[in-house]
Amino acid sequence: MEFVCRAKMNGLWVSKAIMADVWQSSMDHAVAVARKAGEMVRGALKDDRTVMTKSSAVDLVTQTDQKVEQLIIQSVKEKFPTHRFIGEESVAAGESCNLTDDPTWIIDPIDGTTNFVHAFPFVAVSIGFSVNKQVEFGVVYSCLEDKMFTARRGRGAFCNGEPLQVSEQTDIHQAIVATEFGSSRDPTAVDHIFRSLRNILCLPVHGVRGAGTAAINMCLVASGCAEAYYEIGIHVWDVAAGSLIVSEAGGVLLDVDGGDVDLMSRRIVAANNRTIAERIVKEIESFTLQRDDAPLQS
Repeated sequence: MEFVCRAKMNGLWVSKAIMADVWQSSMDHAVAVARKAGEMVRGALKDDRTVMTKSSAVDLVTQTDQKVEQLIIQSVKEKFPTHRFIGEESVAAGESCNLTDDPTWIIDPIDGTTNFVHAFPFVAVSIGFSVNKQVEFGVVYSCLEDKMFTARRGRGAFCNGEPLQVSEQTDIHQAIVATEFGSSRDPTAVDHIFRSLRNILCLPVHGVRGAGTAAINMCLVASGCAEAYYEIGIHVWDVAAGSLIVSEAGGVLLDVDGGDVDLMSRRIVAANNRTIAERIVKEIESFTLQRDDAPLQS
């Protein structure tokens, strides 16, 4: 007879083996609905890129963002009616952004909306799934590349079924570092962003890159194409799925102050190893200490 541990889920005691099966079913559904969402995104590129704005003139949203999120949430509600949601467009419409212990789908329907508007070829559907405030699986579908990045806690990270492994590089001077500039155009905020960027670029590193989407930047770290990614001002839906993909590919996650990452804190350093992560932290520390009210970005 197989021995299994028990844990409480939705008020009921169930075996961890059964729980694992539940989460696998959820992950399979996430992959399927991400592909369906990707088809919608590719179709919309041809005829439906009506642009609106949110917090600023460069913080963009389209009808496709909203339609894709509705597609994902409705699909999940039908299959898993007790699960909760944190979705970028739902929060923008006024819903709360609270991460609880309940099974929660954390959704960015189009990560890289500005890319989508300009047909810049890095656009992702990002779906993270959290239980007890811990991400259990992550799915990032790079729609235009047709790359499906997936990770399940304790079971590795993959792209189109092939295992991912972070870079083995430990010398920051030979690293590629990814970051983004966000949607704030306040001169003071921009000065802080470029101060950190200048520090890192002048270490020197081999280069600084940005795909225009946090999720894909993190998948690039997981794939070994970049050694690190950092950003201040991102949201939980930007990084929930990608964070697990990085860690399951052998990478590390830190807060920009060097402590443990908190996905609700809106700041993150993801790197191939602790040595490079800590060096990145050192170069952006002054920015963090000088400006706790970092610019809100999407």
